[in-house]
Amino acid sequence: MSKLTAAALLGLLTFAAPAADARDYIKDTRPQERAYSLAVVTEGGKIVWLAGQTATVDDSGASLAGNFEGQARQVFKLLGQTIERAGGKLSDMVQMTVFITDARNGDRLTQIRREIFGDNFAGSALITISALANPAAQIEIQGFAVVGDR
Repeated sequence: MSKLTAAALLGLLTFAAPAADARDYIKDTRPQERAYSLAVVTEGGKIVWLAGQTATVDDSGASLAGNFEGQARQVFKLLGQTIERAGGKLSDMVQMTVFITDARNGDRLTQIRREIFGDNFAGSALITISALANPAAQIEIQGFAVVGDR
């Protein structure tokens, strides 16, 4: 391919690139009630794969053992900080897998996600397990985000 042709093609591809925050949330009644989307459709951007995060202490080092809400909020904070390091923000999350050790905390998780994300939720799975690697942890979240327009 000649340099002129390659440059023209690159210009065309750049022109055709979608907006940085091109997201469509596929919603339905039940998923919206439970604070997740059936799917999130993205175009462009870089994918940030997020390792599972737990939180058994807050920013000051105080224990969050036995405090599901505190752990959940701290995990979202840590995920947000990680996404920021990649150039994005927590709302760039498009998929998450949430592991909880007590199914009774599912409703509280729904409320927390609603507070944090409004009504544009990542796709999600909620899985109840018997324990996490750290016995004091009650929640772990992993997922991915789509950031920017590259």
